[in-house]
Amino acid sequence: MTRRHGYALLAAISALIVALSTAIYVGVSADDGSTRQTVAAGRAPRNSAAPASTGTWVGSWAASPAAAEPGTETTGLANRSVRNVVHASVGGTSARITLSNLYGQRPLTVTHASIALAAADDSAAAVPESMRRLTFNGDTTVVVPAGGQVMSDAVRIRIPHGSDVLVTTYSPTSSGPVTYHPHARQISYAAEGDVTEDVTGAAYTEEVEYWRYLTALDVLSNESEGTVVVLGDSLTDGITSTEGANRRWTDVLSRRIRDALAAGRDVPRYSVVNQGISGNRVLDDGLGRPADNPSGLNRFARDVLGQTNVKVVVIDLGVNDILRNRQLAEPGRILDGLRTLVRQAHARGIKVVGATLMPFYGHRGYTDAREAVRQEINAAIRSGSVYDAVADFDEALRDPYDPRRLRPEYDSGDHLHPSDLGYQRMADSFDLESLKGAAPARL
Repeated sequence: MTRRHGYALLAAISALIVALSTAIYVGVSADDGSTRQTVAAGRAPRNSAAPASTGTWVGSWAASPAAAEPGTETTGLANRSVRNVVHASVGGTSARITLSNLYGQRPLTVTHASIALAAADDSAAAVPESMRRLTFNGDTTVVVPAGGQVMSDAVRIRIPHGSDVLVTTYSPTSSGPVTYHPHARQISYAAEGDVTEDVTGAAYTEEVEYWRYLTALDVLSNESEGTVVVLGDSLTDGITSTEGANRRWTDVLSRRIRDALAAGRDVPRYSVVNQGISGNRVLDDGLGRPADNPSGLNRFARDVLGQTNVKVVVIDLGVNDILRNRQLAEPGRILDGLRTLVRQAHARGIKVVGATLMPFYGHRGYTDAREAVRQEINAAIRSGSVYDAVADFDEALRDPYDPRRLRPEYDSGDHLHPSDLGYQRMADSFDLESLKGAAPARL
């Protein structure tokens, strides 16, 4: 080997050592223990705002698409910014959302979407430094097909548990009927034009008590390792709870889990999302195509099994099957429907906790025959032949002097829906130990 060739070889080896050292340094510096997506050579990341911290994706908030918003059939919400206000049951370091166009008759085009922390209670204003633009498969524009839904890319944003989150969407054109969730017990907002990233909230002069398009907020969380989905009717929707106060029984349950963990109790680290629809039934849909107020059987795959990282489902349905049936409801059919839901959950390895049906004596729909149906269903639930575990809301809220009715302090006044104190009692009576374990191999 000549001296010239020797120098060239030495230089090449030195360059290789420097390159390897640099690669190792960069790799070690970037490795903070976080989980990252692997990007194929020559391809850009789908979302430059993808999460860079460890954690588990869980549901932090959800609301079922319930119906087509009246009055939106022709123009929808074209050229409007829709700012939904939702309450995070658990916190996280990144977030993603789901938008639904279930009741739209045409594709929904969203050209601008954002997420931010609310600056104050009952306000459309955002914390300025928290404002983030959302993307969908890397693009700021997404088209949600009629009858369909889409999930956004993940975006880095620190969301504290118990915080209010603003999710805003803008659509320049109409998609026909707007998919919404009424009886939200939370004020949301709308404004003319594209003011999606406006932090002042000044343009958001329209106030509504429902959620539009938005059906889920997921977070990458270190606080939680799974999601509890509660499937129910107006008793779960919290229709008589104080507006804007997050006093639905599911809200209180979420706080109980967090408090128990803080106290060092051995309970699962789960978030809680609410999939209640007022008036919902196990067996029967509402009117329309697709049906307004789809039945528990109809919506179970989407509203429960389709949620993020579901570990337990709590079912509190059946009262409306009794009250809204013009003829006397057959308890066997209702129980068969509930058992069908349980089988579907078990097929996915999800544990099911079921609630007994609370009393409604004094309500305009009460009859002794309907009360007998309620009692028969509750007896089956308590026997263990329906669910894996039981939340006995009937026993917790009934009047000990007349078990056909709610205790007066738990009654909102309509003899069917609880007061804030009644919702608190529902959550307090729920055994957190029932959240432990998985679905049995066979019920």
